[in-house]
Amino acid sequence: MKQALLTAFLFLAPTYAETLTEFSNETRFQLDLQVPAAALAAYLPQGWTSAPATQGAAKDCNLRVIFIDRVVINDPKGEPRGKGSNRLVFLAAPVKDPSGANVQLVIGGLTEDPSDAPGLFGNYLLATTHVMKRQTLSDKAPIIESQDWNFGAATGEHFELHITYERGVAAKRNMADTKYYSAKNPSFSLIARQEQVLDIMRNPTTNPPDHVRKFSFKASGGTFAKLFDGTEKVVSWDNVLWLNRSILLP
Repeated sequence: MKQALLTAFLFLAPTYAETLTEFSNETRFQLDLQVPAAALAAYLPQGWTSAPATQGAAKDCNLRVIFIDRVVINDPKGEPRGKGSNRLVFLAAPVKDPSGANVQLVIGGLTEDPSDAPGLFGNYLLATTHVMKRQTLSDKAPIIESQDWNFGAATGEHFELHITYERGVAAKRNMADTKYYSAKNPSFSLIARQEQVLDIMRNPTTNPPDHVRKFSFKASGGTFAKLFDGTEKVVSWDNVLWLNRSILLP
């Protein structure tokens, strides 16, 4: 009898599968920010709450601005997807969903590729200005690198990053899954399964060697204006030397 019930349960129990939709190899520069809590709350769907970390390298971060060079984008068969590469900037907030689970909520972004707007999350804008420049100087130690990003949309949204730094000793992080939801359509989610090599350039909480030599950041305009009123504060400067990423749909 018990065996029959177990067999019936296994037959009737729902099965869950993940569908691989793409693979990418990327480099990133991530700024962990603390922005006005009241302003951020206006971008969260009903029932979702901000969940900044209370300790560690991400302490006090309630919004991330992530500058991404998607060097290679492949479909599940290993063929180029679309143009095969892309540059973009997007905003992600650490939040709790209505069930209390810790997830990432994509607030919006600017993308170079017209086919990526509005994209899976439904809130990417086409970047009518999209400039990225990286330089490496290695004639003597330490190796000096710089990154310059300037992205803007026709509707006024604008992100600009200029940073010069010493290349440090980075650490490979184990592969991990992160669940991302759309702020525009919170019923949509995807899983990013990724491993990365991370060099934390500057962080007032964990206090690694400060490798930042020059830095400026500007964000303003359009739908993001309320988040960036001049009181935002950077709490971590993170250089992702490489990132391997698989996108899975639940």
